[in-house]
Amino acid sequence: MRLLSSRVLLALLLTSVLQVVIFPVAGPLPMWRAALSWFALIPLLWILLSAGAAWTLRQAAIAGYLNGVLWYLGTCYWIFFTMHQYGGMAVPVAAMVMLLFCMYLALYHALFAVLLHTVGRAGTGYALIAAPFLWIAVELARARITSFPWNLLGYSQVGNSVLTSLAPITGVYGLSFVLAAVNAAIAAAVVLPRRRVTTAVALVAAVIATGAQNFGWMMQSPVRQGSQKAVLLQPNLSVNGGEDADVATLASSSAALSLQASALDDSPTRIILWPESPSPFTTEKPAFLTTTRKLAADVHSPVISGAVGYVQDNALRRGYRVYNSALLFTPGAGYVSRYDKIHLVPFGEFVPYASLFSFASGLTQAVGLFDRGTSRATLDADGHHYGVFLCYESIFSDEIRQFARNGAEVLVNLSDDGWYGDTSAPFQHLNMARMRAIENHRWLLRDTNNGITASIDPNGRVAETMQRNQRGAVAVHFNYLADKTFYTLHGDLFAYACTLLAIAMLAYAALTPKRAVN
Repeated sequence: MRLLSSRVLLALLLTSVLQVVIFPVAGPLPMWRAALSWFALIPLLWILLSAGAAWTLRQAAIAGYLNGVLWYLGTCYWIFFTMHQYGGMAVPVAAMVMLLFCMYLALYHALFAVLLHTVGRAGTGYALIAAPFLWIAVELARARITSFPWNLLGYSQVGNSVLTSLAPITGVYGLSFVLAAVNAAIAAAVVLPRRRVTTAVALVAAVIATGAQNFGWMMQSPVRQGSQKAVLLQPNLSVNGGEDADVATLASSSAALSLQASALDDSPTRIILWPESPSPFTTEKPAFLTTTRKLAADVHSPVISGAVGYVQDNALRRGYRVYNSALLFTPGAGYVSRYDKIHLVPFGEFVPYASLFSFASGLTQAVGLFDRGTSRATLDADGHHYGVFLCYESIFSDEIRQFARNGAEVLVNLSDDGWYGDTSAPFQHLNMARMRAIENHRWLLRDTNNGITASIDPNGRVAETMQRNQRGAVAVHFNYLADKTFYTLHGDLFAYACTLLAIAMLAYAALTPKRAVN
């Protein structure tokens, strides 16, 4: 069959659309769309193992690459909005940046297609068995090589209690593996000869998918009720900074909102959070330090605030280092410690290969300025340990679990999702953060500039939240937990095991004489 035949193009479009709609699209993900994840890869497997059984390696790579470009365009279209609205880029330039981004990351879909085509040398059935292992190897590469594991397949099932029971052991990769394996088993009915065994395998897989989907979503774990209170501030500041007041006004406003929310019930406030935001809060602003110190004293509670941290360093030409930070204030001592963001946003907080990409320097006011932090130690107050991470650090599961391993009793995510605008990204970001709570069996307090601000229980359920795009504060509840899951202790062991098996299967296929196409 020709590479660009109408049947292949239709299947490419179908698998791309299915892979897009199984993630949030400008709102929460409904169950019926999440259910499509059990079938989303079947057209792609048909293309690579049946329609393209006689293709060259190059043709298989092109097919996978086209699928990847379409998928990234559908799920990460918000990059255009960010670059145009906040990066100051003209529409054609922003569109080109988004397209280049999608064309670059689509290489991972091309890689999967190449690997699957290679193992297909040993037979189509063998390739179907290898498919889930290859899929996990590619997902791991997305996390480790280009550091953008956005919307891994398993996130589509974050609300499925059956599958998420794997996450404390395997991380999100375990969910991805099950989904890919069921897709491959069902695909056997369309890519292998019509035999009783093939039909039986496909039917069993379909039954497993239906049962896991329905039982997992209908029998969801109940939302837990926490006994400890936190106050989450949502300032809803303009990302462009046009409406922002001076630091003293903003700090005083946050203090007033905190006091108001603290009085919503009689329980003592354990922690107050101010998110990562485009506010002028820095360690160099006395008004900010004074007001936040007073807030902690007035409420008799620690405060963790997003801010820009400056540290003198005469070894540098500019004489200082600057960090995207979370600052801890305590009632008795004021500003006592700080977490400095380690995983910075490319083209947002720094520009990789700045001389080549100087056109992206308008994305944020501090682009190319931030230094990387070096420690994932907890911020400690009142005998409790908080694992604080900033913005899209939440998508890196192996990094976040280190906070829990280092003793964090609750996870805290400070973020400014205003950069995404009213797109699908805030909802996708929330679901990935929810998985971190499940993997580490921790409450997660998620405080954002404009939403989605929420408390998330250890089952990944949103327990309490605040409406998006409103300025205010909300009192939420959580608990301190100290147990450590297998994933917390050992990280991506499952994903690495799948990768090793994938390598072994590739080696076997490479050494096996190519079998005739069925």
